[in-house]
Order: sequence, then structure tokens, then C-alpha cells
Amino acid sequence: MWKYFVDATAEIIEEEGLENVTIRKVADKAGYNSATIYNYFSEISHLIFFASMKFMKSYTNEVAIYIQKGKDPIEKYLLAWECFCQHSFQKPQIFHAVFIMDLGETPEKLLQHYYQIYPNDLINIPENLTSILFEHNMTKRGRSMLEIALKEGYLSEENVDSINELTILIWQGMFTNILNNRKSYDAEKATRIVMNYISEIVLNANLFCFQNK
Repeated sequence: MWKYFVDATAEIIEEEGLENVTIRKVADKAGYNSATIYNYFSEISHLIFFASMKFMKSYTNEVAIYIQKGKDPIEKYLLAWECFCQHSFQKPQIFHAVFIMDLGETPEKLLQHYYQIYPNDLINIPENLTSILFEHNMTKRGRSMLEIALKEGYLSEENVDSINELTILIWQGMFTNILNNRKSYDAEKATRIVMNYISEIVLNANLFCFQNK
């Protein structure tokens, strides 16, 4: 029953767009009344979140391939950001529903529940990456990768939090512009602009770390 409603919501997102999802439409498509939905989902944001996760598989599969190309933790971090930018700028509404929208409760629990229902979405994901994918909080998500670079001596402790905050703010600024149609950039151009800034910040911090060793 839970899957019926999630699948119905995903169909509406694909056919009409996320902004057109309503409880009534989901109920009609699933073949049940609206009241039944609330037996499984406390609010519509949770239903939209779970349905949006079904569109994240291309990202989760590709980010693992991207990261494997990196020769060191800094390269892996930058490649992870590049992949995230490309997919988030291509599907801004989906990524907003998953990473930014107010879900009213601990999002990590919703992520865990989703992957319990759809474990096949993790088949191609390396074990060391699953803990990051289960992390909904952008700050914690970014820092977990930077901590690998810190442990291996590529960054200093005093740089990690500032790098993490700056890179997220840069992405958020472009993402907000794309989401609200404030910029006419396509995903490739938006990614290129953001990655130029992020690369400069991270590589300068990396250089500073080695100069002071």
C-alpha cells in the first residue's frame, strides 16, 4: 500500500511536475480515497520526499563512479561536488524536495526507511559511500568527505569547517537561482561556474596546508 502511493506520486511528478502533486491526485491515481494516504504518511511533504527519491538513482549510481576517478581525497571531494551540481541543476525540484524542503521530522529516518523499502537502489553503491548517502544534512554530508582529506593530511583542521560552509553556500546560491528561474544557465554552465569557485577554495586551502607543513 505504501508503495502504491509513492509510485502514484512519482508518476504525477513525471507527468505533470512536482509542483502539481496533491493528495487528491495521488489518491485518485492509486485508486484509494485521500484519507487512506494519511494512514501511511503524516504529511504530503513525506510523500513527495519518498517519490522524489525514486528519481535520485541516476545520481547515486553516478557519484560512486565519479569518486572512484579521484587519485586523492581532494580530487574525490571535488568530483563528488561536480556530480552533485550537475544532477541538482538538472533536477532542481527533485533535489529541493530531498535536501532542502521542510520535512517536519528527522530526515535521516525517512532516508533509512526509503532504502529499507527500496534496497536495490544501493546495489551499485560502495560500502564506504552508503553512510554519506544516508546523511541528509548538507553540512554533515560535506564534512564527512573533508574529514578523509583531513586525516590524510591534505587539509588542516582550521580550514575544514570554512571550506565546508563556503562550498555549500556557493552551491545554494546558484541552486536558488536555478530553482526560482533567476538565471537562464543550463546545468552544464551552472556546474562549471560553481565548480570554478569551489575548486579555487579547496585547492588554495590544500596548497596552504602543504606550505605550512
